[in-house]
Amino acid sequence: MARSNPSQEDIALDRLPKAPLNRENLRQTLELARYVRPYRPRFFGGLATLFVSAALGLAFPLLAGSLIDAALHPGQATLPYLGVLSLNQVALLLAASVSLQALCSFNSALSFNRVGQSALADLRRDCYQRLISLPMAFFARRRVGELTSRISTDVAQIEGALIDSLPQLCRQTVFLLGGITMIAFTSVRLTVVMLGTLPLLIAAAVFFGRRLRRYSRETQDQLAATNTIVEETLQAIASVKAFANEAFELGRYSRANARVLTAALGAARWRATFVAFFIIALFGGIVIVLWVGAGLLETDAISPGKLTRFVLYTTFVAGAMGQSAELFSQIQKTVGATQRVRELLREEVEIELPGVGGGTRARDAEQATVDNGRETGAWPLPVRLRGEVVFEGVNFRYPSRPEVAVLHDVSLTARPGERIALVGPSGAGKSTITALLLRFYDPESGRLLIDGRDARDYPLSWLRGQMAIVPQDVLLFGGSIAENIVYGRPGADDAAVREASRQANADDFISAFPEGYATLVGDRGIKLSGGQRQRVAIARAILKNPAILILDEATSSLDSESERLVQVALDRLMQGRTTFIVAHRLATIRNADRIAVIEAGRVVEVGSHDELSAKPDGLYRRLSALQFGQPGDALEFSPTD
Repeated sequence: MARSNPSQEDIALDRLPKAPLNRENLRQTLELARYVRPYRPRFFGGLATLFVSAALGLAFPLLAGSLIDAALHPGQATLPYLGVLSLNQVALLLAASVSLQALCSFNSALSFNRVGQSALADLRRDCYQRLISLPMAFFARRRVGELTSRISTDVAQIEGALIDSLPQLCRQTVFLLGGITMIAFTSVRLTVVMLGTLPLLIAAAVFFGRRLRRYSRETQDQLAATNTIVEETLQAIASVKAFANEAFELGRYSRANARVLTAALGAARWRATFVAFFIIALFGGIVIVLWVGAGLLETDAISPGKLTRFVLYTTFVAGAMGQSAELFSQIQKTVGATQRVRELLREEVEIELPGVGGGTRARDAEQATVDNGRETGAWPLPVRLRGEVVFEGVNFRYPSRPEVAVLHDVSLTARPGERIALVGPSGAGKSTITALLLRFYDPESGRLLIDGRDARDYPLSWLRGQMAIVPQDVLLFGGSIAENIVYGRPGADDAAVREASRQANADDFISAFPEGYATLVGDRGIKLSGGQRQRVAIARAILKNPAILILDEATSSLDSESERLVQVALDRLMQGRTTFIVAHRLATIRNADRIAVIEAGRVVEVGSHDELSAKPDGLYRRLSALQFGQPGDALEFSPTD
């Protein structure tokens, strides 16, 4: 039965889709058993003690019945292989059985938890490794919530199945089969009577279970809707207060909360009806069995101990059948969760990480080149790139939008140490060019050459290690300032971090904080101003010491003072590096060696600021006219690409 106040995890698990239990789905589910293999001794040890515990549980009614027979008819209580036992002997045997059952249950529960948690820790690690190794095209087709669900909700469902559902399935199977066998040996006549009452209980459980699950799911959906309202309101609390809409939000929440109450009360009525019916049916069946058994007892056709034994075994069978529907549902959800996790683990990666299988192209590219400067047969990998970049007739479409051609025959050359500015209207393709440079995507046709070789010939992780980007919207990690800077070169010492910060004009404001470089930046760097975040990002890039630098609107959203400090830091950062500058504020790129003007995915103009400004009908001249107040045609120009 669903709980009255389900948690968010309960809601997520309950809403997991179920998969049919066919041979193929079960085979795929069992393939994840490889994560249990390193822990096989403990797993099989726990499985063995689980069966011993279940068998001892089946012995309880047998010993309890013998205890009653020994009390009522001394010298007549017999057990298989043990013969006639006294009351004290049966009691001692019963106590020993219960103690051993408790010990075996403890061992099996501990073993399954250790194996399950260890195996699932490995599975979560592999899922995360696979996730961060996938190409950008994969993330363009998926939502973040869907991907995090693979590691959280789906793995939690598998965890529940391995730690709880599998042991319960084994235990209840032993109780069901063993219980039916034992009651058949105890009294055939009572067995027929008992089995005659079970179909009614099973039908009632199925009937009420379906309706309870429907109402429970409706309640959870409505509750999720109220939580969404709370989340949206708190995320936009400044807007709520600015528009004085507290009463409006309260009304919206109250209406959603009323729908939760209506659904919950509907579920409560069905739950109360089911409880009442179950009590009548269950105890009614027991009354019928006791009534028939009492008649047999009256004629000495059965002993009091056997009747007690029969009733206890009947409860075992009824309990096992009662849990079968829930276990079946959990198995279906687990099969579905397993399929989604396996889909993730089968995705082709772009970078090989320890413990992660890779895609064919990524694997071939990594193995065809040199690691740490050693030759593998083709050509030696340089210690550092010179920084020459050539786009040769590049055409490109995003995999998520194959019908839209983004770049058309783009040809562009950047010599080592040269500053290339990319300007153009919104959607022209500027950011796409930098995405290709970082090899987030590969050209559809044409080539990207770096230092005279196809970019795909370099190991991807090594190639990106030679580059750095300072974006417009810097999203810092939620650790300290030092941790965010050292992200550019993990393992760098404090002196290198401080020197990089000094060059980025960040050391002064960092040192002014009470905790200095240990200051926590908050969620996505919210505790720092925009200019401070930019300078931390620049310090990170300086520490990385890249051969190729990408500045993507790095000063577009700053005030004048912050822009001045950031621009000085950027000038230091660009020295001796090939730099691609994406900008819409043309004043920031006047000193670029060359400016490439992009329009509708094509390079339409290339030259210096003076050269392009001298073209009477040029696009760059029109952009300059718009921004600097010169006469010319107005052209919409956005800071985003």
